[in-house]
Amino acid sequence: DSARNGFSFKGIKDYLECYRSGKLTPSQVAKNIIAMLEDCDKSTPPLRAIVQWDREQIMLMAEASTTRYRNKCTLSCLDGIPVCLKEEFKVVPYHHRVGTVYLGTQPETEDATVAKKLREAGAIIIGVSNMHELGTGTTGCNPNRYHKIPRNPYNPNHFTGGSSSGSAAAVAAGLCPVAIGTDGGGSVRIPASFCGVVGLKGTFGRISCHGSLPLSYSTVSVGPICTSVADAAIVYSILAEPDLLYPYGLKQPKATLSDMCAPDLKGLKLGVDWTFFKACDAEVLSACEKAVKHLQSLGASVVEVSLPEMEEARVAHVICILSEMRDFLQPDFNKHFHEMNLETRASLALASQFTALDYIKANRQRTRNMRFLQEIFSTVNCILTPAVPCTAPRIYESDLLTGSSDMSFTVRSMRFMQLGNFTGIPGLVVPIGYSTAGLPISFQVMAKWWDEAVLLRIGLKLEQFRDQTKKPSIYYDVLA
Repeated sequence: DSARNGFSFKGIKDYLECYRSGKLTPSQVAKNIIAMLEDCDKSTPPLRAIVQWDREQIMLMAEASTTRYRNKCTLSCLDGIPVCLKEEFKVVPYHHRVGTVYLGTQPETEDATVAKKLREAGAIIIGVSNMHELGTGTTGCNPNRYHKIPRNPYNPNHFTGGSSSGSAAAVAAGLCPVAIGTDGGGSVRIPASFCGVVGLKGTFGRISCHGSLPLSYSTVSVGPICTSVADAAIVYSILAEPDLLYPYGLKQPKATLSDMCAPDLKGLKLGVDWTFFKACDAEVLSACEKAVKHLQSLGASVVEVSLPEMEEARVAHVICILSEMRDFLQPDFNKHFHEMNLETRASLALASQFTALDYIKANRQRTRNMRFLQEIFSTVNCILTPAVPCTAPRIYESDLLTGSSDMSFTVRSMRFMQLGNFTGIPGLVVPIGYSTAGLPISFQVMAKWWDEAVLLRIGLKLEQFRDQTKKPSIYYDVLA
């Protein structure tokens, strides 16, 4: 815990202190959240972070938690903690729409593994969060009738980022300190960065994807979006383990948080490819360069590395993720084409131009990039980059009606994200400051496969670099 002056987000610790001291019960907190969810829907413009919620469900979980606190038999340190899950996950009794108007026509009867684990830990699921339709974009712009455009709590005229758009907005707006997203091309880390909160993409297979729509089976990882690195570590430690229903993560080593709270960063080698690092806006670069110096001041050494064939990796990642999505969504593309957003149609139409040869070549490129990374990680503990090269883009009137399709922005926003998705290494984004316009700027740390612990250790120190946390312009204090 680090003492802060001025505003600070309410995290897991703040909730636990209220519950343990008897100042508030989970039931009282749940009533506050319900009132705030109603307010979100009525506000101008509506926040649209949580797109499905149910008063009765929220109160049932909260009352059960209140009883456990009264009887001093809580289930975990997530007991009574409000959480939301991206609509890509099956959560009883909500509709598994995945950002569309045509999927999930019936309420869900079975939980995804992560939803089940959160329930077993005693968390209060406050609903499912908005997302970019079928996860096909990085703005979060989803103009269809069930979803609408989620707003960035730091500036409601700007996008949240996508595709886990509502998850990041819900955390930044104070509705819950924890949200779960999926990340196939930056979909946890981009919205976390744009909304000024922490986002962790686990190693591929580390957290079970069972019960989420398998849009791209080789690039997608699950991860938490939280108000702090400590909270991300708590959620990670509860969710990260093999799941018999999800074969990709069965052989994983045990998740640890070893040395996470070490007093300094002595002995750590941080790799930076400066040419790659510097391809971002001036304000972003300035903040990120200072953050590197901050890590050095704590005893870490910065080592120049070369990330080879990044352009090839970028193209190959796009071929892999879009080909896999196009394959999985073939029946949808044929049957529900006219119910999809224009941007989704365009992305899937582009994907249909890739050939089997393209896909095979892209996967050969993946093997090359993984080999390069093995060599790099034999000399450094992690790789540092900015999170996103720019701050959250503006929302225009036309976006509300027809959506937004800006390929150059999509490509640019994923610049520092794709390596992690393509090769399966974990990545953590931490807010480190703000642009002159007051929009969040974030920093990314990536480590070798299964080494999330070193990310969290560096992340804790990165948080200390930010001298202040600005209060979002849309913020609900659930514990007030």
